[in-house]
This record gives sequence, C-alpha cells and structure tokens, in this order.
Amino acid sequence: MKGALFSLLGGLCITMQGIFNARMSDSIGGWHTTSMVHLVAFSISILVYFFVRDGKGKSFKQVPSLYLIGGTFGVIVVFAELTAIRMIGPAGAIAILLVAQIGTAFVVESRGWFGESKIPVTKRQGLGIAMMLAGVILFQL
Repeated sequence: MKGALFSLLGGLCITMQGIFNARMSDSIGGWHTTSMVHLVAFSISILVYFFVRDGKGKSFKQVPSLYLIGGTFGVIVVFAELTAIRMIGPAGAIAILLVAQIGTAFVVESRGWFGESKIPVTKRQGLGIAMMLAGVILFQL
C-alpha cells in the first residue's frame, strides 16, 4: 500500500513538474529551465540528506559505475517533457510519457535487466500495453 501511495505522489509531482517547467521555459528557455530545475532539486536533496542521512556515503565505491549516471536520465526527462508539453500539451505529452515508461519497465522486467527479477511475459500483458498505446493514439486524434 505504501508503495502505491508513493507511486501516486510521484505521478502527481511528475505531471505538475512538467507543466511548471514548460511554463518556465516559455520565459527563460528549455536548457536554462532544465539547469534551474536540477540546481533547485540538488539543493533540496542535499538539505534533506543532512537531516535524514539514510545511507552510507562510503558505500559509493560498491555501486557499479553504470548506476552512477542515473541522474543523467533526469536531465533528459526534464528537457524532453517540458518540450513535449510546449508542443502537444500536458495531457498528450504525459500520456505518451506514461506509455513509454510502462513499456520500458515491461521490457526491463521481462528480460531481467539491471538486477531486476525476470518476469515472464504473458499475452494479457502484451495486450494491455497494446491497448494503452491504442488509447494514446485515439487520445491524440
């Protein structure tokens, strides 16, 4: 239940962040907005870290170097999302983003990549993804 609530909160915040970032980029541009968003996020993260300290800083040496570039995806996410929202609007952009997110997660889980447990693919899951994709296409018409 707690995981579902965090997912709901994350989804709400991703949508609001995208809309706010698109409006900010109207004034200052996409890359300036992306930089500002990450500067603010970094500042808040450091502040929270000093109060929470839920991890071990020395453990960075144990993290495979591939995973240390995860923040790079955040830069792409912010810029791509704010650009898409400016071009096709919030609902369409978020709908496509969600299908891409679910599709990617489905492939990662079905193949067992990046340490995830390998989950067998069922016809029902494939049909569900196809229906979501069809829904996004219908939504855009």
